[in-house]
Amino acid sequence: MAAREEGQQLSGGIRLERAPSRERLEALGVASWPIWSHEAATFPWRYEEEETCYLLEGEVVVTPEGGEPVTLRAGDLVTFPAGLACTWEIRQAVRKHYRLG
Repeated sequence: MAAREEGQQLSGGIRLERAPSRERLEALGVASWPIWSHEAATFPWRYEEEETCYLLEGEVVVTPEGGEPVTLRAGDLVTFPAGLACTWEIRQAVRKHYRLG
């Protein structure tokens, strides 16, 4: 079970957990996190601190500098490490809960 909670380690140190259980989301307090949304766009981004987010809607391809693209979709729980420089390509408008630090 611990491995499932950790998620899959991907390019750039991104950790991804597809379709986490309701219990997992409740334990993290996801419903109380702020919501961020953005229309389709492509832009560079750098994470100054760790961010964990849960995608409510949309599809995004995040490509770490020098790394492989990671596709994220609604229902994914993902953690981006502090210091990650990447490009966000929002293919379908995104809404996500997020927590910094």
